[in-house]
Amino acid sequence: MPEDFRRKLRSVKGKRAKRVIGHILKFGHVTTEELREKYGYDHSPRAIRDVKEHGIPLETFRVKGSHGRQIAAYRFGQPSQARGKEFAGRRAWPKAFKEDLVGAYGERCSICSTALPARYLQIDHRACFEVIGEQTGELKVEDYMLLCGSCNRAKSWSCEHCKNWKDDRDQSVCKTCYWASPTKYLHIALRLIRRLDITWTEQEVPEYEQLLSMSQHAQRELPDFVKEVLRRTLGTRQEGPKQ
Repeated sequence: MPEDFRRKLRSVKGKRAKRVIGHILKFGHVTTEELREKYGYDHSPRAIRDVKEHGIPLETFRVKGSHGRQIAAYRFGQPSQARGKEFAGRRAWPKAFKEDLVGAYGERCSICSTALPARYLQIDHRACFEVIGEQTGELKVEDYMLLCGSCNRAKSWSCEHCKNWKDDRDQSVCKTCYWASPTKYLHIALRLIRRLDITWTEQEVPEYEQLLSMSQHAQRELPDFVKEVLRRTLGTRQEGPKQ
């Protein structure tokens, strides 16, 4: 293992990433089972992602777990694939910066628009961290967003399964994605999709219940029924399959 790669491994300070790295150095790889049972990481992909966010390449392969089933295991990738200083882990955001974000966007999720107290909102990079890395210098409000936990997990899953995240790493693609700019975007993880998240809260809940009841009466799934209502309002219709 090249010495410069070893130095990069030693430079990692985050507790979770450091544990994963130490285990791989000692045993050659680490499994999801070991991450869960030895270190208590029930969501092992998050621990693996911590390592990758430091610019350290990891390869995934399959091994047989203690119960005889195939499970995921991780080992270091090629040292030549290690990434630079901008991938030295996520920076700690000062409390004042979150207050700046709340001042700019309000106490609501930037994806689903659900109103939540600031303590339940999570700061996230607009463009995928795995692609752009951590920006140096002054923090800019326009480069970040506030997300509820549910939308943050959904964004992570979508990004991690996107070809741009895995292979191309084109920043312009990330910046024109729904997950970076839900009010103005060209695609969702490279797919031609348009998405609208609607949340009914407090006094609006009876309206949702009414829509649900109407969709059940029409024997339609609620999202399809809502689309039909919108089409009637817009005076459009969806063409059925040609005979």
